[in-house]
Amino acid sequence: MKLNTVRRGTAAAAVLALSLTLAACGDDEETSTTGSGDTSSETDTETGGDDPQAQTFGDACDQVPADGDGSFVGMSDSPVATAAGNNPLLEQLVGAVGAVNGLGDTLNGAPELTVFAPFNGAFEAIDPEALNGLVEEAQADESGTDSALYVTLAHHVIGANLDADAVVGEQDTLAGDTLTVEGDTDGMTVSDGTVTATVLCGNIPTANATVYVIDSVLAGPIS
Repeated sequence: MKLNTVRRGTAAAAVLALSLTLAACGDDEETSTTGSGDTSSETDTETGGDDPQAQTFGDACDQVPADGDGSFVGMSDSPVATAAGNNPLLEQLVGAVGAVNGLGDTLNGAPELTVFAPFNGAFEAIDPEALNGLVEEAQADESGTDSALYVTLAHHVIGANLDADAVVGEQDTLAGDTLTVEGDTDGMTVSDGTVTATVLCGNIPTANATVYVIDSVLAGPIS
């Protein structure tokens, strides 16, 4: 099933609610967004440095376009929702984000995030009827924050920009629950206690976030 593409309209209530959460998380995590305390290292991670591809890892990284807006260089220059929208591996995720009123704009405007981004096949593995129901509920929710789909997507987002070293361990999500990240650049998993996903391509820099492409949708309310 092909979900709708990202909508550009912004729901003020959704933006305000999530922005306050993101700002609070950013303040709490200000000193721990990278694996070291070196300021230049943090800047390189957030901007992608001279070679954004050099910091990535995972067997599926070779499926990311070699050039253009959806490449590692292209993604590093754009905020996270826009960057994901340019990458063909993440079309289904971008469609889900677009179904939640104002969420794409809110993610783009956040100061720093870590996003566990299910690739297209992860959404295609979900029962189409159940997924359509979540999308329809989200589209009908003018607030942008009261739908099960919003909670599911927030369940994949951390309010700090965490590189491959810093992301390992227990991480609080914007849905108010916890993910457990294990492993390293030789192999990494993320689990919510119900679903354990493998990182297919990780440590991808965008202008305001680090993205880890994963092979499953973490359960949230879709269990």
